Amino acid sequence: MFESDGVPLRRLRISAMGRMTKEVGERISSLDANGMTRAYEISGTWDIQKMTPEDLDEVLAIEVSGSSTPWSRRMFSEEMQNPGSCCFVIRIEIELKQPVIGFICFRNIAEESELLNLAVHPHYRRLGVGRKLMEFYIDFSSHRGVKTFYLEANSSNEPAIRLYQHFSYQSFGMRKKFYQKQFDALLMTKKV
Repeated sequence: MFESDGVPLRRLRISAMGRMTKEVGERISSLDANGMTRAYEISGTWDIQKMTPEDLDEVLAIEVSGSSTPWSRRMFSEEMQNPGSCCFVIRIEIELKQPVIGFICFRNIAEESELLNLAVHPHYRRLGVGRKLMEFYIDFSSHRGVKTFYLEANSSNEPAIRLYQHFSYQSFGMRKKFYQKQFDALLMTKKV
């Protein structure tokens, strides 16, 4: 366990399906872009840790693989240094390696939180990694008194919007042509 803002932070040990477990070698499947079932063998356990400067090469590779407006190294560094911000990575233990397979950054101020950035490595998408990061985020923030959550999502990013809706986020507005002066930003909120 380690602390953030003086509050103990649980170290999560989770399987590929998101259950608290120490089991390894679980076989899981998901649908690819063509609707075909893909099977994966995930050997190892996942855990969520605070993002460090040493994580940035892996974080940036994930960021540019899935974002139409990727953050720079400087943006991540500044966010990690911001006292109101929280940045975490999710890793999987594979043999002797622990690669970063996703990350999340958010800001908590009083009873409000804003999700700033969330991304998952392309090889680990549609396997519950984003869902596990969201569960962690909501739990972490709720335990620190957050009652209202905000985010904005590219209106063309249907998988992200479905993920947020799964966590009871609701749309409350739109920023026209916000991303690359082409795509609208869907504004979403959740109250607990």
